[in-house]
Amino acid sequence: MSTTTHLSPRLTTTTAVRVLRQLRHDHRTVAMLLVLPSLLLGLLHLLWEDLPAVPGQPGTFDRVGLTMLGVFPFVVMFLVTSIAMLRERTSGTLERLLTTPLSRLDLLLGYGLAFGLAAALQAVVTVTVATTLYDLDVAGSVWLVVLIAVVDAVLGVALGLLASAFARSEFQAVQFMPVIVLPQFFLCGLLVPREQMAGWLQAISDALPLTYAVDALREVGRSAEATGTMWTDVGVVAGAAPLALALAAATLRRRTD
Repeated sequence: MSTTTHLSPRLTTTTAVRVLRQLRHDHRTVAMLLVLPSLLLGLLHLLWEDLPAVPGQPGTFDRVGLTMLGVFPFVVMFLVTSIAMLRERTSGTLERLLTTPLSRLDLLLGYGLAFGLAAALQAVVTVTVATTLYDLDVAGSVWLVVLIAVVDAVLGVALGLLASAFARSEFQAVQFMPVIVLPQFFLCGLLVPREQMAGWLQAISDALPLTYAVDALREVGRSAEATGTMWTDVGVVAGAAPLALALAAATLRRRTD
């Protein structure tokens, strides 16, 4: 019988390889991972490309499009991962796997590793398309943008795995998006500057990891060099991912009743 706390690097790697093989044959999911963020970013580019820019200030697309490079991967990876893990439960695959030496932590870390690699590829594709095809202007290093997008996507993976532990169907997994994703999107400072929010809303915003991802991308957008604030923000987002994975390992059920 597997336990939640036991961890085997070999079993974690085996799980990651299995998930990547399954993902390779799921062409619609691959298209969603690699193409959808770029298409959504292209739509924003079409909406804002003709808006006049304020002298001395970045254009609307350069300002908002940059932060969306963190938001889109976060949302897409949350949806894909939560549904993928739920299918493991509803199909009985998870229950069979957990009768082997594979622990819950092995399983979730394997999923996190597999989808983390997918997130890295997604980030490279999306940032490349944004900076070449859509002419997104970034003051700092493009590779810092890629790094932040990857960390944010991995956070989406971790939260998706956590959400799947409580969902009983794919429909319920999608319903967790308004609970987990939308509040972070509303309060991250993208729609309304955080300093203009009520104090209690600012306090909630301070506790949400997407806030720090958006702040990190804004730092890259206005500074040619990596700043200490940016690295602090990245550290907060990166720290939230293993915390979500640990909570998911503690709450994951073998099967859906």
